[in-house]
Amino acid sequence: MAENDFPGWHGTTIIGVRKGGRVVVAGDGQVSLGQTVIKGTARKVRRLSPGGYDVVCGFAGSTADAFTLLERLEAKLEATPGQLQRASVELAKDWRTDKYLQKLEAMLIVTDGTDLLVITGAGDVLEPEHDVTAIGSGGNYALAAARALMDSDMDAEAIARRAMSIASDICVYTNGNLTVESISG
Repeated sequence: MAENDFPGWHGTTIIGVRKGGRVVVAGDGQVSLGQTVIKGTARKVRRLSPGGYDVVCGFAGSTADAFTLLERLEAKLEATPGQLQRASVELAKDWRTDKYLQKLEAMLIVTDGTDLLVITGAGDVLEPEHDVTAIGSGGNYALAAARALMDSDMDAEAIARRAMSIASDICVYTNGNLTVESISG
């Protein structure tokens, strides 16, 4: 198989929902290579506690790249305790300018229960307008479903779970094996 014929890794839908003083980050467990499901139970949502400061992170993309970024984020948070936005901007700047980090292929959703941010390798730190954000293969499906549910009586976790269920029904690279982490501001 030639390098250009590599079918590519697919998988991951991560959603972040902020409602009622809580933020929930949920992610599915599927990793696919081309048309083959390699693993259905990957854990792509994690809780970090640098210096006792809780942050929930979800990642899409290369796992090794995401772990490199999570380690860097943790170091930035230790240097700027309690300042998720500042740490995220510092990470994005490094990611954009460092020759090694530029090659990393991942995206992150991060929250401390107050801020909800998406960090990209293009140097972006984005805060969602409607208290919902999503990344990954099924991200647009989950985002649309969650936005439609935001006016309902459902809480943040119920919205995230339902949106992920809808995404897994539509996107072949998303499954229903969820990891869900909740954090209050």
